[in-house]
Amino acid sequence: MSQTESLDQDPVFQLKGSMLAITVLELARNDLEGLDRQLAAKVAQAPNFFSNAPLVLALDKLPASEGSVDLPGLMRVCRQHGLRTLAIRASRIEDIAAAIAVDLPVLPPSGARERPLEPPESEVKKVPEKPPEPTVKPTRIITSPVRGGQQIYAQGGDLVVVSSVSPGAELLADGNIHVYGPMRGRALAGVKGDTKARIFCQQLSAELVSIAGQYKVSEDLRRDPLWGSGVQVSLSGDVLNITRL
Repeated sequence: MSQTESLDQDPVFQLKGSMLAITVLELARNDLEGLDRQLAAKVAQAPNFFSNAPLVLALDKLPASEGSVDLPGLMRVCRQHGLRTLAIRASRIEDIAAAIAVDLPVLPPSGARERPLEPPESEVKKVPEKPPEPTVKPTRIITSPVRGGQQIYAQGGDLVVVSSVSPGAELLADGNIHVYGPMRGRALAGVKGDTKARIFCQQLSAELVSIAGQYKVSEDLRRDPLWGSGVQVSLSGDVLNITRL
């Protein structure tokens, strides 16, 4: 048996469905060549299996002995096979730092949020509670056309595009997305789970719209009577609502 055959029988990853209808790719080994080979085999079996599926890269199961992950290379391999990376799930400092360097959102390990350890009540000093200070979320404004292949992310706030968005372009925001022109690419609002986020556009011609992980692709959108019109997209439960502006 060759070394390649041995590697192929030892999977590099597992694909799991998430609660937000976004594919989760959970890495078991830091092996880009093996991942590339196994993803290619998956696509060969079912060419439309991924079809530009939104993806979360789960790195929190990687053993410490695997060493640093080449995150840009990993994202490039996934994109070559039709997977579009929206965020990573990580716990190691080097993986989190790599994600921050490319403006990629970081999710908590295994979907669980840690709670801080609280000291015994006897050691806690009672102090008057101050009302929370209001926070102003920054708005990222793009004034030039967004070309195919570009990805623009507004971290912690809204994204405003005062121009057109071409097919193959991708807009992501923790808050709302506003497009004052034709929207032909992909728009993903509330990417960190904000179900109150909305998408506004003057001309709905999108490849995909998504709010807090719930999404519709162009095949569904084209059947909507407001296709090509000015609309707003909101989320009610697990259902995306498209209404006229």
